[in-house]
Amino acid sequence: MKSDRSLARSVMFPRVVNISDLRRLAKRRLPAVVFAYIDGGAEDEVTLRENSRAFSDVTFRPRQCVAVPSCDLRTTVLGTTLDLPFILAPVGFCRMFYPRGEVHAARAANAAGTGYILSTFSGTRLEEIRAGTSGPLWYQLYVPGGRDVAEATLARARAAGYSSLVVTIDTPVSGMRERDFRYGVRPLLGGDFWGSILHVWQFVTRPRWGIDYLTDGAPKVFPNVELPGIGAMPCGDVGVILEKTIVTWQDLRWMRDAWKGPIVVKGVHTGDDARHAIDAGANAVIVSNHGGRQLDGVPASLRALPEVVAAVNGRIEVLMDGGIRRGGDIVKALCLGARAVLVGRAYAWALGAAGGPGVDRAIEILRTDVVRTMRLLGCPSIAELDRSYVDAPSEWFADRYAGSEPRTRPTPVRM
Repeated sequence: MKSDRSLARSVMFPRVVNISDLRRLAKRRLPAVVFAYIDGGAEDEVTLRENSRAFSDVTFRPRQCVAVPSCDLRTTVLGTTLDLPFILAPVGFCRMFYPRGEVHAARAANAAGTGYILSTFSGTRLEEIRAGTSGPLWYQLYVPGGRDVAEATLARARAAGYSSLVVTIDTPVSGMRERDFRYGVRPLLGGDFWGSILHVWQFVTRPRWGIDYLTDGAPKVFPNVELPGIGAMPCGDVGVILEKTIVTWQDLRWMRDAWKGPIVVKGVHTGDDARHAIDAGANAVIVSNHGGRQLDGVPASLRALPEVVAAVNGRIEVLMDGGIRRGGDIVKALCLGARAVLVGRAYAWALGAAGGPGVDRAIEILRTDVVRTMRLLGCPSIAELDRSYVDAPSEWFADRYAGSEPRTRPTPVRM
C-alpha cells in the first residue's frame, strides 16, 4: 500500500481538477467489479443519469457588484453545526475500495468539519470508526436479522457516540444492478473462489488492488450485524435478506424507542411520504432514490426536492442526495430548500482512487467549488441562499394534489 504522502501527490492539482478526474483514477486502480459496484445503477440507469443531468435544468441568478470577500459555509443539521453544507453518505463495502476504507472516509469528513454516515453493510466495526475520529458520526440502519438484532446494533452505536440514526426505507428488495451481475460482485463479496474464476481477468490486471485487499483480510462479514447462532453476518446475497426485513412506518415506533435520539428517514421521493415520516416521528428526511440503484425511472432527487420541501413546510429538516458532482450542484440544492446534501459516489470514487488523501481531495474540490459559486452569486452565507438565486422549471413546484386528497395516501401512523 502506498504511503499517504505518495497518494496525496497522486491526486494533487493539476492532475485532479474535479470529481470526474477522481472517477477516472478509481477506474484505473480498481477491478471492473469493484468500480461497477460504485459506478452503476439499476436496470437501464435512467434515474442514475437523470440525478446528475437534472442540475442543468436549474440556472443561477447572480447578484452583481456585490463584494463577497469570504463565505460562511456553516450550516446546522439536527442541532450540530457543520463547517460544510455536505455530509458523506452511507456507502456499503468501502473496504473493497480501499483497506479500512470507512475509517479513512470518516477521518477525512471529520477533519473537514463535517459528518460521516456509517452503513450497516460496512466492513469495519462501528466502535473502530469512533475510535479513529472525534467528529460527528451517524449510523445508517438496515434490519437484516430482524428487530432484536437491529436493537442490539443501535445500543452499540449509541454507546459509541453516534448522534443520529438514518433509516433507509427504499430497499424492500434490491434493485436490478446489471453491472454487478456482469462483473461478478456476488462471488467477490461472498468469498466464492470458484464463482470468481470466471472473472479472474479483472483481478490479474489490478495486482496492486489485490495485494491491498488481501492484506486487509479480504473482509467476508459485516461486523456490525451480529446474527444469533452465527455471529457477524456473512457477506453474500444481501438482497435475499432485505426481502425478509421490510421497514414499514410502524417500525419507526420501536426504532425511535430503541434509539432515543434524532431519526432521519432516507429514501423519500414524494410529499406524501414526507408527511408520513413526520407522523412517524422523524426529525429529518433525505430526498433520495438511492443514487439510481433501486427503482429505475423515478425522478431525479433534485426534481423531487421542491415537492418534499413544500410538504414538510418547515416542520422538520430536509436533506437530499443523488447526482452531486460539483459545488454548484450543492448550492442549487440548498437554494431549492435542502438544509444540507449527502455526497456518495464523489467520495467513493476518491476512496477507490487514493484512499484517505483521495477523500480529502474530493472534499476540498467541492468546498472550493461552493465558495467560488457563492462569490460569483454575490451571496456571503449558506444561510442566505434561497430560491431567488435560481430559476427552475415551474412544474417542479406545482401542487399535483391541489384541491383534493391523493387517492392512494394511506392512513397516517400516529405515535
